[in-house]
Amino acid sequence: MSDLEALKDNLLAEVTGAGDEAAIEAVRVNALGKKGSISELLKTLGTMTPEERQTRGAAINALKTDVFEAITARKSALKDAAIAERLARETVDISLPVRSSPAERGRIHPISQIIDEITAIFADMGFSIAEGPDIETDYYNFTALNFPEGHPAREMHDTFFFNPDENGERKVLRTHTSPVQVRTMEAQKPPIRIIIPGKTYRQDSDATHSPMFHQVEGLVVDTKSNVANMRWILEEFCKTFFEVDDVTMRFRPSFFPFTEPSFEVDIQCDRSSGPIVKFGEGTDWMEILGCGMVHPNVLRAGGLDPDVYQGFAWGMGLDRIAMLKYGMPDLRNFFDADVRWMSHYGFRPLDMPTLFGGLSA
Repeated sequence: MSDLEALKDNLLAEVTGAGDEAAIEAVRVNALGKKGSISELLKTLGTMTPEERQTRGAAINALKTDVFEAITARKSALKDAAIAERLARETVDISLPVRSSPAERGRIHPISQIIDEITAIFADMGFSIAEGPDIETDYYNFTALNFPEGHPAREMHDTFFFNPDENGERKVLRTHTSPVQVRTMEAQKPPIRIIIPGKTYRQDSDATHSPMFHQVEGLVVDTKSNVANMRWILEEFCKTFFEVDDVTMRFRPSFFPFTEPSFEVDIQCDRSSGPIVKFGEGTDWMEILGCGMVHPNVLRAGGLDPDVYQGFAWGMGLDRIAMLKYGMPDLRNFFDADVRWMSHYGFRPLDMPTLFGGLSA
């Protein structure tokens, strides 16, 4: 047996014995690579006579062709075997339930849902949305809103104060969204019809209070706004938001530095069903918001003449009305990031609230 035949037998045996694609690739490199056994034989042709090169060269090329074809066939067979093995290993049980998509599993937080609902309601009445900074100056958070010096809200036990700056001024995390009312009056001429949803901060924490919570306020300023207009807006809002045909409201005299006269608003309800409060029926009463006519001093702070313009404003806690509408017992759960709670109380992302389709359909 010649040396070429012996080499051929050895290489074909290695090809046959290769058990996977990595192994057959190693055989190819050892045989046909730059330093492979067949490549080394081809390099010897330059030292031969023309007659020897003609005979020897043909034999080496035939060997190269046979080995290359064997490697190609074996590589194809191993590839097919690997695919078949993977298909057998990765079978899918079609009797199992289909995994839901991220759009179906994800949930909108109730606060985001409530903001969308309120925005839809007031936008239908011609209101626009106004926003302002969470970090406020003492002027916008207190002074411009007619808070006198020494008012309890200015004390550290109720408000989050920052350290004094180089001018000795101490900024605060806003305790309400009312500063946006003054900022809007400074920047916009009446008529003004805005709602102001946003985060607010106070040092309080229990089942119905949180250090960071959400409020929505409304402001209307023109030359003829009055309490009757305010009552109608609030009644229409409550009927639409709680999705009832009629509501009974009562206005109780109260005090807020930034409104005069000021009112606390109660809404008639039925609380006999535990955490679920039914509005538009029953004999119970529940406070739901505060409101009043904008104080002349606040109008002046906003650059408006109180002898020409008048307005009314109201405010309510978004977290609280979300709890009332959807029967959530503890405010603290809103901020726990518990996936189980979100799965139960959250809203599907594609169910956008609309007035014509229903807000909680």
